[in-house]
Amino acid sequence: MQKADQFKVIWQELKNALRGTEADYTRISLRKAIFLLAVPMILELIMESTFAVVDIYFVGKLGASAVATVGLTETYLMLLYSIAMGLSMAVTAVVARRVGEKNAEAAGESAVQSIILGIIASLPFTIGGIFYAKELLALMGADEWSINYGYRYTQWMLGGNAVIMLIFIINAVFRGAGDAAIAMRVLWVANGLNIILDPILIYGAGPIPAMGIEGAAIATNIGRGVGVLLQLWALFRGGKHIRIRPGQWILDWKIMLGILKTSLGGIGQMIVATTSWIFLMRILSVVGSEAVAGATIALRIMLFTLMPAWGLSNAAATLVGQNLGAGHPDRAESSVWKIGFYNMIFLVFVSFIYFFFNTDLVAIFSEDPRVIAIGAEWIRILSFSYFVYGWWMVTVQAFNGAGDTATPTRINLVFFWVIQIPLAYLLAVHLDFKHSGVFWAVFISETSVGLFTLAIFKRGGWKSATV
Repeated sequence: MQKADQFKVIWQELKNALRGTEADYTRISLRKAIFLLAVPMILELIMESTFAVVDIYFVGKLGASAVATVGLTETYLMLLYSIAMGLSMAVTAVVARRVGEKNAEAAGESAVQSIILGIIASLPFTIGGIFYAKELLALMGADEWSINYGYRYTQWMLGGNAVIMLIFIINAVFRGAGDAAIAMRVLWVANGLNIILDPILIYGAGPIPAMGIEGAAIATNIGRGVGVLLQLWALFRGGKHIRIRPGQWILDWKIMLGILKTSLGGIGQMIVATTSWIFLMRILSVVGSEAVAGATIALRIMLFTLMPAWGLSNAAATLVGQNLGAGHPDRAESSVWKIGFYNMIFLVFVSFIYFFFNTDLVAIFSEDPRVIAIGAEWIRILSFSYFVYGWWMVTVQAFNGAGDTATPTRINLVFFWVIQIPLAYLLAVHLDFKHSGVFWAVFISETSVGLFTLAIFKRGGWKSATV
């Protein structure tokens, strides 16, 4: 084939990936299936990660305490994310399996029940955020500024958490169905709106007063709220692979309990990981606000680079679920090995950037020399293990896409609670390595869990999971 013809084929496939296709991912070539799913998923999460770093860039101008407020609030939001992502894992697995079985009616019913479940799950966070924001910040060791001024950020973020929950869950429906292009467009609109509103509401513009850190939270709620409305419109209008009918909006306890049962493992694995992060942030808060701020900035940078890798990993979950539903377990496994290799290559490239430009990266978001030094140290340490992260992310999503969410939960429990937290406390507090002790504990535990998860995946027990 001539180079010009090859370019035309690639360009056409790129357009198909961005606008969505009715392709059967259980029949077309794996390379094409991965491309059609991964492109919109990567672009979706690139925008998500772009918003994360843009948000912390604007907040960073308000000082270390403002950044620390964001970081401490995110320790609670991570509990929310753990539930949202756990539900999303189950939703993706269930919807993908029903689509693979060519059962569109059951796929739509599962989508409705997952949305209702997400709304119910968001209520405790709403109540806690609105009425106990100051107490929640104090519990995490926040400084006086955060408790007296930054608490409004916490109120908005936790109080309006339902829009975050629904963004996760409904996009999981689209991804499981193979409508990744819709999920991409929704997140681009939602986060694009966030980015536009952030500086306006934080610093003020014209008749709009400067709201400080509170403005960042309001911008997030507006952007995500618009995103949810677009999602619901797309579900009713119908995507390429899934559509919800008005008559399906009724409680179906059997389907809901089935989703909840499948999601427990996913919620469990995320809660184990995120509560581990909460303990790590609590240890860092003893070191000081600069340590929390440096870690928060490093985390945002890490998320910026990991989001494209998560996009690839999400493609694995969809392909595993749909191919198991269609009765093609070997094809499901082949998709994981291909995507894992692509992921590893990408993150090795990121590792070089982390190793050589860590200080420059953190300096974009802070002018405090201490914050920059701490954040840069963690970025450098991360560069030693990112190639393992690539395989870890894909194999975990393969388990989740198959509906075997329990296996990663048990693995996380051992490596994050039994190893990571005690090791971080030992190194940081008892041996007085301070923040460096926390960072090296993360390196040791997360490199180990990645290698162990890959070994368990190779055994193949996930192929027999049912949802």
